[in-house]
Amino acid sequence: MNIPKTNQSRVIIIGAGFGGIRLAKELGNSNLQVVLIDKNNYHCFQPLLYQVSSSGLEPDSIAYPVRKILKTYKNAFFRMAEVSKINSEKRYIKTNIGAIDYDYLVIATGTKTNFFGNKQIKNNSMPMKSVPQALNIRSLILQNLEKAAIADSEEQKRAFLTFVVIGGGPTGVELSGAFAELKNNILPEEYQDLNPDLMQIHLLEGSERVLPPMSEHASQKAEKYLKELGVIVHCETMVEHYDGNTITTNTNLELKSETVIWAAGVTGTPIEGLAENSVHDKTKRFKVNRFNQIEGYENVYAIGDMALMETEDFPEGHPQVAQPAIQQGKHLGKNLKRLVKGKPMEKFSYFDKGTMATIGRNRAVVDMGKLKFGGFFAWFIWMFIHLMFLVGFRNRVVVFFNWTYNYINFDKAARLIIRPYRK
Repeated sequence: MNIPKTNQSRVIIIGAGFGGIRLAKELGNSNLQVVLIDKNNYHCFQPLLYQVSSSGLEPDSIAYPVRKILKTYKNAFFRMAEVSKINSEKRYIKTNIGAIDYDYLVIATGTKTNFFGNKQIKNNSMPMKSVPQALNIRSLILQNLEKAAIADSEEQKRAFLTFVVIGGGPTGVELSGAFAELKNNILPEEYQDLNPDLMQIHLLEGSERVLPPMSEHASQKAEKYLKELGVIVHCETMVEHYDGNTITTNTNLELKSETVIWAAGVTGTPIEGLAENSVHDKTKRFKVNRFNQIEGYENVYAIGDMALMETEDFPEGHPQVAQPAIQQGKHLGKNLKRLVKGKPMEKFSYFDKGTMATIGRNRAVVDMGKLKFGGFFAWFIWMFIHLMFLVGFRNRVVVFFNWTYNYINFDKAARLIIRPYRK
């Protein structure tokens, strides 16, 4: 990999998500050499992927070059590569661009979409875990709107205009709300030859309420907001089959749709080479102790979505969202600096800053400890926090400008089919 030789201990971080980036920054300009590896050359702000999918933002608004993040740190290096195997005995990793040895290894690879073994749904629905996938959804939506405009029969038009989101977590709820705004604000203005009533947005959730990780208050508010926007919510509904045209479920519900987005779950992305018993069978996350060390290894760590740390408050591990990854990245960075100074590490303790989700214009729900609220104020807080956590001043300015423009004009300006999606 042609990484400069050094007398410093080398820390390899696999993954440039929230945890990996925060760890790299914490170790920046320290007496450790940092090598950050990712298959992409950018950090993606995943909470806003749904806005790329629904034409609210361009992808470069929520992505930021990794090298630009690391440029002020003389001890930090980036390599764009894919890691295929870990050799923990000889302390090196195998990648598509060569092998590299390490003193400390941190796995921060995040998650991927979990289709729960249903290959038919995997082959015919659309996941949304990356920028290319979000752009695929955007293209498919816009292409289907164009196809609906020239369809011969009402039945064909309905199929092209029926959007189905599977999974009622924050991603599914936010995506459904964005699609509803597309129907309510864009369709009547720019597709005068289409009847807006033909467009339907269905949200399918397997549990008894939407936003199951959040409070019942948030779930009730979210469902109320969704219905106000015209989203049809189906709880306790599990998808059994989708052949690219027809969805069948565990209930009597059957839908004809050309646009199905799968947001019903994620699974870990473990790397080959570590002991099988270090990976949790169900979640595919690495089992770690309170120092983020993977069970059975002293110098191999996992953070963020890939870390299953069982605590009294979180017996099934921390939620797979940005805050645990950021806090673990920061804490592990401090611990690694303590280690090289011969000091003992300190246990990680998660501070839950709350959970939130937005459901379109002026609507959001927030859970912050005992404080639970929704509406415009929650929506304003959601916008402010997401702006602050975006990487890069330019991205904050661009996103703020887009949101202001969209708010004033009821418009989604990024409705371009740059790269047509082909099934």
